[in-house]
Amino acid sequence: MDPATSNAWFKLKLERYGALLLEIADPCLMPKAAKNSVEVEGMKQSHIRDGAAMTNFLCWLDAEVAAGNLYDEAVLADKLETFRRADASLVDLSFDTISASAGNAAMCHYNHENQEVPGPIIQDTLYLVDSGGQYLDGTTDITRTIAIGTPSDEMKRQFTLVLKGHISLASALFARGTCGHQLDVLARQHLWANGFDYDHGTGHGVGHFLSVHEGPQRIAKAVNNTPLVPGMVLSNEPGYYRADEFGIRIENLELVVEKATNGDSVMYGFEALTRCPIDKRNIVTELLTEGEKAWLNQYHQKVWSDVSPLVEGEALVWLEEACKPL
Repeated sequence: MDPATSNAWFKLKLERYGALLLEIADPCLMPKAAKNSVEVEGMKQSHIRDGAAMTNFLCWLDAEVAAGNLYDEAVLADKLETFRRADASLVDLSFDTISASAGNAAMCHYNHENQEVPGPIIQDTLYLVDSGGQYLDGTTDITRTIAIGTPSDEMKRQFTLVLKGHISLASALFARGTCGHQLDVLARQHLWANGFDYDHGTGHGVGHFLSVHEGPQRIAKAVNNTPLVPGMVLSNEPGYYRADEFGIRIENLELVVEKATNGDSVMYGFEALTRCPIDKRNIVTELLTEGEKAWLNQYHQKVWSDVSPLVEGEALVWLEEACKPL
């Protein structure tokens, strides 16, 4: 029995009838966590198609804001779902969409459906959307923080610090045997250096057409003794939240892969699965190093290469602009 997941009733019953109990980890956990080659390919392909849905949505959103149509959070969540459901392989959303405008985004698990009236998007602030889909070949989970009008300099500065942390984790090399809690500081370091933090984990495991939050792997401050191994999928989602003002989160899903080096140790790293532009309008370019700029430009080139064949018209034009180098 796995003491972490089995309840005491089963243990007592089995002992009562003389069963010999072995306390071991659930043998299903690691085969689910470390995807096989078919599951990995499915995760890659589902993220590309999900990126097309996100591109269509973000193009539509920018056009509506430019036209002065400041819809509420419910309208935006429903519109994004419509774009996802255009894919016949979508079975359902992977969780209730977090569609959060301005100060509502400061609550990291905000749900507009729990409010008497969904909040409207507001000019010159930020809109956060955390969403995902359950496709037959994979599960997605993505957060993007979008400029509505012209966000303040402070909003852009905080966004850039969050982005720097996201890039630090995404580009990390780590030795075989490394656990998620040993990497958590990489995502927080730039916020910490400026006196800020966020009150949630940095990354959770994601299943393949299973749970969008799935262990045993995790990236957080709390100790987690499960080493990261190739085939695992985790989120990379640092953030920053200022009560009643705004919230920022940048989330990609990452695949653990083996990395070639000139050294003699087995090294692992991450390969981004998510394919969707990060809003460059929120970035203070001067705060990025040349290496960070190169990472973002390379990421956007991958987004363009993979997603552009799946969109057309205004969405294609929008994507090209969103993926241009800094």
